[in-house]
Amino acid sequence: MKTIHRETWKRAKHFDYFRKLDMPHFCTTANVDITRFRVWCKENGFPFFLTITYLASRVANEMPEFRYRIRGDEVIEHEVAHPSYTIMTDEGVFDYLTAPHHPDLAIFIQVAHELTVEAKKQVRLVDGVDRDDVLYFTSMPWVSFTSFMHPISLSPVDSIPRIAWGKYFEENGLVKMPLSVQAHHALMDGEHVGRYFLLFQKYLDNMDSCINY
Repeated sequence: MKTIHRETWKRAKHFDYFRKLDMPHFCTTANVDITRFRVWCKENGFPFFLTITYLASRVANEMPEFRYRIRGDEVIEHEVAHPSYTIMTDEGVFDYLTAPHHPDLAIFIQVAHELTVEAKKQVRLVDGVDRDDVLYFTSMPWVSFTSFMHPISLSPVDSIPRIAWGKYFEENGLVKMPLSVQAHHALMDGEHVGRYFLLFQKYLDNMDSCINY
C-alpha cells in the first residue's frame, strides 16, 4: 500500500470537487459479448460464475484507479484488491464472501470454490465489510438489466468499486451479458471505466491471453 501525493497528483482538483458531492458515485452499464467466453469455459471445464469473477478482478487489478481508496483526507493505492462477492446460501438468502485474488485462474477457482462451499452453510454478512482492499461483485442472473445501482455508505466515505453482471441473452447470433461498473468519481472518470470495459472485452474474446502471461 502506498499514499498518493495530492501535491503532484493530476486528479487532485477533481478529487477535491467530487468528494464534496452528496452522491459522488457514478455507474455505467453496457453489454459485453461473451460468445467466445462461454465456449472457452465449456471446452476447458471452468465454471462460468467464478471465471467471470476472476476476470472482473483481474481487469480491475490491472488498473491503478480501481485500487485507489479514500481514507479521510488521503488517497491510498493498494497493491492488490481482492474480490468480495455475493453467494446464495443454503438458507436461500445471500451472503458476502471474500476470496484472495490470484493471477492463476485455476488456483483462484480452487480456493474460491472451497470458500464458497463452506460459506453457504451460514449467513454472516460480515466478510469483507471491515476492509477496503476489496472489490465488490454481484450477479443478477434473472434479469438482463440495463442499469444497476448499489447501496453505499456516505459516512464514512465508501470508495470501493462495485461491479455487477446480469442474465445473458442472444442477439443477432451473439451471446451478450449486461455488465455494470460503479465507482467513486473522485478517484476515476468515464475514461477509466471505458478502458475497463475494453480490457474486459479483450479478455472475453481471448481468455488464453488472459491466463497465459
